[in-house]
Amino acid sequence: MQINFGSYHIIPIQPKDGWNICNFAVANEDRLKSYFPKTLEQNLTPDLSNIFVIKKVKQFESKEEFLFTLRENESKKLVGLVYIKEVEWDIKQGEFAYCIDYNAKGKGVMTEAIKQLSDFAFDALGLETLQIISHKSNMGSVKVAENSNFTWVKTLKNEFTPQGGKPLNMELYELYKEIE
Repeated sequence: MQINFGSYHIIPIQPKDGWNICNFAVANEDRLKSYFPKTLEQNLTPDLSNIFVIKKVKQFESKEEFLFTLRENESKKLVGLVYIKEVEWDIKQGEFAYCIDYNAKGKGVMTEAIKQLSDFAFDALGLETLQIISHKSNMGSVKVAENSNFTWVKTLKNEFTPQGGKPLNMELYELYKEIE
């Protein structure tokens, strides 16, 4: 499976992605440390990244969690990661989490990726509700949610605690599958 749009494409995590994910994580350490500390710590060396990739490929295959890589078409450079996580099959709901390379931020790339993967989640996975949870100060993430047609639902009190920090209130956005 490959989803193409503009100069980019999205593909599921691949067994050979360890080195690229390590490079992405290390290059974007400052961007990942607040909201993706676990992804960062699991990808600080190529060996750690290879373990991470094996785990994520298995989770994808077992439909537990879905990790996609976002890449430039020409260079094949990894410029982002998109998770569909916290999948609750009984209520047909999942949550997006995403991060983008500092060189690609603010260009609408992640917004388009979320739109494309929302269609995939509704059509191929059969989900009916998608969520994005973001801190209000993370304006890039808030813009992705809003520009991808997600609707603000409510503030979640003390929803996320950054490493070494105090619990933060987070904003919940949702998108629903259109019933035809």
